[in-house]
Amino acid sequence: MRRTIFSYLMLAVLFTACQTATEKFPTKQEVLDKMVLTNQYFMDKWPDTGKSIVTNRERPSNIWTRAVYYEGLMELYKIKPGPAYLDYAVSWGEAHSWGLRDGVTTRNADNQCCGQTYIDLYNMEADSVRIRDIKASIDSMMVTDKIDDWDWIDALQMSMPVFAKLKVLTGDTAYSERMYDMYMDTKVTQGLWNPEDSLWWRDKDFLPPYTEPNGEDCYWSRGNGWVVAALVRVIDILPNDPHRDEYQSTLLQMLEALIPLQREDGFWGVSLHDPSHFEGPETSGTALFVYGMAWAVNNGLVDEAKYKPVIQKAWNAMAQKAVHENGFLGYLQGTGKEPKDGQPVTYTSMPDFEDYGLGCFLLGASEVYKMAE
Repeated sequence: MRRTIFSYLMLAVLFTACQTATEKFPTKQEVLDKMVLTNQYFMDKWPDTGKSIVTNRERPSNIWTRAVYYEGLMELYKIKPGPAYLDYAVSWGEAHSWGLRDGVTTRNADNQCCGQTYIDLYNMEADSVRIRDIKASIDSMMVTDKIDDWDWIDALQMSMPVFAKLKVLTGDTAYSERMYDMYMDTKVTQGLWNPEDSLWWRDKDFLPPYTEPNGEDCYWSRGNGWVVAALVRVIDILPNDPHRDEYQSTLLQMLEALIPLQREDGFWGVSLHDPSHFEGPETSGTALFVYGMAWAVNNGLVDEAKYKPVIQKAWNAMAQKAVHENGFLGYLQGTGKEPKDGQPVTYTSMPDFEDYGLGCFLLGASEVYKMAE
């Protein structure tokens, strides 16, 4: 009997200790350790940066999924500069001759996402070949009046920062004004923003009367995460843009709307308004929401006392429940456009593409690192 009571007491102590660890905000070193671990897993798995990605078919490795990873890698490089990370990024650009999938005539935002890192690397070493194709692609859009290319919300994260970076690089406000016009076309003309819920429908397929099984509108977690990331990156790149109020107001409305939608375990699910639809944790959307919230705290745009517990709970959930000992990221939804895609999402399930999920995680971690003591 004494042994049984002792066992229960020990279990209670361990449970309390685990709870305390979970509720503690991480140190900078703890955040960096997770960034290094997860990134090293990926670099070890993909030593050849030019190797094609083969899933249901073969794709070049400068597609959007890999480009999002490099966004995250560049943030890790800022925290922990070193030749290994920089060389890995440069070799990726060189492997593709600094080109875009489908060439310079592409208007597809997914194909342009790699340009974010190309421009960053150009800013480190001004070799014109690094920005030749991405600038040509955007310039080919600028000579037309067409502004409705971004008909799915993922596109905002893939391409808006490219326009913003080109504005800074050239000093030409035509890039940032065209970016604003295209963004507003997506938001207002195409009507993908719902001001009532302060969230975005992924594309026209999900506009009402489309509903989730519980009768609510379908707000896809990662899709809204892409918009959060787009707005954060654009404001960060263009802090004095004349349209900053629009971008910032939308971002803050989204962050406010996301707080009550956080799961008890710290994650957000794949379906923001129907937690029972493909229920369970999801890492990529959670990481992007953490990215936006932590960035807003770090830039003094929101009340830290209000948002820090939300960020802490989400970060600890990802760090303790999603990151494997070898650096593999669990609970990562595969590619798609809605809750049912890329299922099942489990601790051990392998998504069709691992790269963008790691990019999201590194982005979120980079801002949590800045918050940490």
